[in-house]
Amino acid sequence: MAIYDTEEEQLEQLKKWWESNQTSVIAGIIGAAVLLTGLNFWEKSRLEGRSQASQTYQELLKSSDINQTDSVEKLAEKLAAEHSSSAYTQFAALELAKVKVQNGDLEAAKRILQNQIKTADSPEIKHVARLRLLHLLLASKEYEKGLQLIAEVDPAAKEGFSASYDELQGDLYIGLDRLDEARSAYQSAIRSGHASPLAQFKLDDIAAPAFTIPPQAQ
Repeated sequence: MAIYDTEEEQLEQLKKWWESNQTSVIAGIIGAAVLLTGLNFWEKSRLEGRSQASQTYQELLKSSDINQTDSVEKLAEKLAAEHSSSAYTQFAALELAKVKVQNGDLEAAKRILQNQIKTADSPEIKHVARLRLLHLLLASKEYEKGLQLIAEVDPAAKEGFSASYDELQGDLYIGLDRLDEARSAYQSAIRSGHASPLAQFKLDDIAAPAFTIPPQAQ
């Protein structure tokens, strides 16, 4: 704004500016108020949605504890329908897969876990679903499928889960009687420092026999 000689000139210019711009100024104020109200409403709705998702998930866990499969399935479907972007929906899918396993429906559990591997937003959830699926493939003696599933994982994305993958890979190799590869997988898991307590026992169980000279050759 230009410098004026008197306060009267400044006031007059301010009046003229207001007359020319009052409509846009008022619209801007109203727009800001509407935006703020909208943001507050969105945040409130988001928190309410999260609370509802949490409550539904807690109900699902209670049903799972008493092995009410139908109830767990219905609550998991409700979460998927009403809170599809919530992490609770992904947790519910994992819990439903566990219940299916407990009731002997391994194929249904596999389908649920395969879907989570494809659709889950969280890389951690994907890893958990994949590792659980590997356990099911191992139990079903689908060793080659399990090895292929591990081969599809980007090594750079295994951080925090590499020991679990290595140990399961060793288990799958055992199933195929590929003992050298199993030893290598178990050793890799142990070197990471995050292997399960059983990894060393598994390795010891298939340790290569020490070379001894036959008595007649001595």
